[in-house]
Amino acid sequence: MNTQPHPIQTVTLAFTGASGMPYGIRLLECLLQSGKTVWLLYSQAAQVVAQQEANLALPSSPAACQALLCEKYGVSAQQLRVFGKDEWFAPPASGTNPADAMIICPASMGVVAAVAHGTSDHLIERAADVCLKERRPLVVVPREAPLSALHLENLLALARLGAVILPPSPGFYHHPQSVADLVDFVVARILDQLRIPHTLMPKWGEK
Repeated sequence: MNTQPHPIQTVTLAFTGASGMPYGIRLLECLLQSGKTVWLLYSQAAQVVAQQEANLALPSSPAACQALLCEKYGVSAQQLRVFGKDEWFAPPASGTNPADAMIICPASMGVVAAVAHGTSDHLIERAADVCLKERRPLVVVPREAPLSALHLENLLALARLGAVILPPSPGFYHHPQSVADLVDFVVARILDQLRIPHTLMPKWGEK
């Protein structure tokens, strides 16, 4: 009997309006470098955060955003596809054609609440709902501090539904020398959850 996990080839990546966009942008870069197909979703609030935190202007048009990012990362439109929040005919909206996994990074508390309670008002929430019902890996990277009891209850609800809750809490045992090192620590932990190989930092016990 083959007990090996199904290899991750296609990943739905969602940017929401929480702080922490450098994590999401670095994650997108690493997924593309590893040869994965990425379906990118982003909210209007994420556009504001991307501009503020990373000086990255994400166009409102999904087609324009796809062209911009494909050129930026040197990949084809087949490897990186961008979908708008109301594109209900996009592949991640249906359990008949879901991605192998989904990552919400960064995840706002509003999106966390919507996914935890099944209120799919736009494609990000619907794609996450599909991942849960189809038993596909869902990694949620929540960025908020402090966390209220309501936030904790919603995150617990997602964990009980099978999602991985991975707060962007970098360690310091690898002696980071820059903000980029701290970002890479978190991105490495996300990739590890999906068993996607990387060289962002050595494994524990390795030099």
